[in-house]
Amino acid sequence: MQSAVLRLPVDYETIRFNDWTISYEKSHILKSMCHLGSDKCCDKDDVNRCELCHYQHTLELPHLPDMVFHKNKLVLQHKDGALMEFKPIDALALVANGKEAAVEVACAQEWRETRAEQNMEHKYKPFDWTFTSTYQGTLNEHFRSEVTEQTLNKMKLMQRENILFYHDLTLYEDELHDHGISAMSVRIRVMPSGFFVLLRHFLRIDDVLIRMHDTRFHYEIENDYILKEYIHREAPCSELQSSISFWTNPDEMQNFLPVKTKELHKLYFK
Repeated sequence: MQSAVLRLPVDYETIRFNDWTISYEKSHILKSMCHLGSDKCCDKDDVNRCELCHYQHTLELPHLPDMVFHKNKLVLQHKDGALMEFKPIDALALVANGKEAAVEVACAQEWRETRAEQNMEHKYKPFDWTFTSTYQGTLNEHFRSEVTEQTLNKMKLMQRENILFYHDLTLYEDELHDHGISAMSVRIRVMPSGFFVLLRHFLRIDDVLIRMHDTRFHYEIENDYILKEYIHREAPCSELQSSISFWTNPDEMQNFLPVKTKELHKLYFK
């Protein structure tokens, strides 16, 4: 009796493609307790502080998402030095920490009450409990960004090609105390003609609103730049009743949400 040989998931993988080294890492979620104990916290200046305390001290949020995949990351590095990374801590660094008015709905108070016992000190200002982030990746100084009117070559992206490398990583996720979902993810596919990256934050607050922040990166091997497209889409659920069957499917919902912001850039790496 013969059985198919399945490719087991791995925690790390690298591909070299047209002067680029592309790799991902993935692991378990961030622990919810300091290694010193449930009521303890590593000192801010402790070089050996645990990963949870590193996140808490760095981000200064009263609470982290339920699931933070702190070791998950996607890295693209060009031989001339350009470096593009996608990391959970950088994404969460853009979550509003009291600087702007957060989305206020009926379940917000319930959300706070469920975490009242978790040492949420009064020094914290109200923050965006939806964990919305406009993160667009982390680029080093070897990239040069220019505004452009050139749009993504969607016909090229729709062409059937061999997939040389593919992966989908979750950076963080929170179910908003069963009132929806807030998730940041990044996925990449490498084809003979180039590579395509989609970084997405998807927010659904049940019966309130649906919001998406999508950043797409498309590199074609004949170019010395990566085309970047950032789009913010959003609408209240009251205006989305015709698409209710797709509310849990971000790939479908993007077709129903009105565009609030759109930005196009060329990222030169040579």
